[in-house]
Amino acid sequence: MSKQEKIREFDPNGFATNDQLFGLPFTYGESETVVLPVPWEVTVSYSAGTADGPKAIKEASLQVDLFDPVLEGAWKRGVYMVDVNTDLHEKSNRLRLKAEQYLDKLAEEADAHILMEINHACAEMVQWVEDSATHLLEEGKRVALLGGDHSTPLGYIRALGKQHSSFGILQIDAHADLRDAYEGFTFSHASIMFNALKEGCVEKLVQVGIRDYCESEYRMIQEDPRIETFFDRDLKQAAYRGTGWAQQCQNIIEQLPEKVYLSFDIDGLDPKLCPNTGTPVAGGFEVEEVLFLLEKLVESGRTIIGLDLNEVAPGEDEWDANVGARLLYRLCNLMALSQK
Repeated sequence: MSKQEKIREFDPNGFATNDQLFGLPFTYGESETVVLPVPWEVTVSYSAGTADGPKAIKEASLQVDLFDPVLEGAWKRGVYMVDVNTDLHEKSNRLRLKAEQYLDKLAEEADAHILMEINHACAEMVQWVEDSATHLLEEGKRVALLGGDHSTPLGYIRALGKQHSSFGILQIDAHADLRDAYEGFTFSHASIMFNALKEGCVEKLVQVGIRDYCESEYRMIQEDPRIETFFDRDLKQAAYRGTGWAQQCQNIIEQLPEKVYLSFDIDGLDPKLCPNTGTPVAGGFEVEEVLFLLEKLVESGRTIIGLDLNEVAPGEDEWDANVGARLLYRLCNLMALSQK
């Protein structure tokens, strides 16, 4: 059956009749956007569970209504999720236990052999992501990476650097993620933007919603001209003084170049929407506040060249996965709309 025949026979108003992402009927080849799951959370420093995010989001996606008010017939373009790499998941679970052992002894005498093993394994994960993303991009797919913790997209950023000489990163997050090898882990989730800024292709980092950061990160923000940070506190105080969200979004977007990579840590949202994420922080956004920002980004003529969604830990009630699945669908559609 051809894709056009599937479109004619598929009922977007009905219930899901298969277990593919969002219940869509399309194959990998028929889908314009491919979701790359990376079930990895070795260096998570507070609570675990994000490695289970991709599987939980796929299951929750069957409840997502497919109508999108900003992109007519969005579902017809196709979004396909490749299989979760179970070996990667198992490796993450095994090394996560070793990381906990290492962290327990950090205040005393840390095990250098464990640290070396974890850093080596994380480097292999980054390379695997780079190779996987490069393959998908070369096949003409739009790629949405789905973590896992926030260390996972570095390889994807490197893959995009092979296609685009320069681009900016729009980071939605509670944390600055600018720590140098946090807790000794070179590829820590808390170091993703520190590492991304080492890539020659990243010309600008615009952070939005940041509300938990250390002094060294604050100094880096002040000293590196490539970084523009819109702290959660400042955004809210500007609103209290009467500056509307539309104006604040314009201020944010003006800091970005024409090509934008979106890095979305779910803890950028109000923790009532992601209570089981690894490091929740009071404050943050409502979903529609972020989507408004991204819609305005697309309306500005900027192109979303790629994106990630990270740190979704399902929890027992699967609420976080419910929110994550709906976000993933809208983000993929906005990326498609931006690329026309």
